[in-house]
Amino acid sequence: MTTDSSIPEPVAPTSRRPLLWFLVDLAAVLVFTVLGMAMHGTPASDFLVVLWPFVLGLAIAWALPAVRSFPLLLWPTSVIVWVATTVIGLVLRGITGGGVSGAFPFVTAVVLAALLVGWRLVPWAQRRRHEKQARYL
Repeated sequence: MTTDSSIPEPVAPTSRRPLLWFLVDLAAVLVFTVLGMAMHGTPASDFLVVLWPFVLGLAIAWALPAVRSFPLLLWPTSVIVWVATTVIGLVLRGITGGGVSGAFPFVTAVVLAALLVGWRLVPWAQRRRHEKQARYL
């Protein structure tokens, strides 16, 4: 079996700017909160009450060294961030009386997946395009 040394080895995307990527995730959670509050007519005065459980879930996910080291990976980083933010946020919201009935958990999971996994698709697609181009050079 021969190997072609001209084909670049896939490299896990690391980041020297984990704070930047945490802030992007935080912005996604902020967007989720604002959109949800607007859709349900929640008063702006309840913003922090609605926000904090999901921010805490996000912070717990980001406390993991693997998330900080490889924040741009679709798998497993974005899934870890999404699941932790969603599950911890919903549990804390339920425990504190914020309500998690009906379709709220499902909608929360879908919207946070779109936001927390979704933005990572941009650097992933750019890397794939670069890797394909590198094969032809």
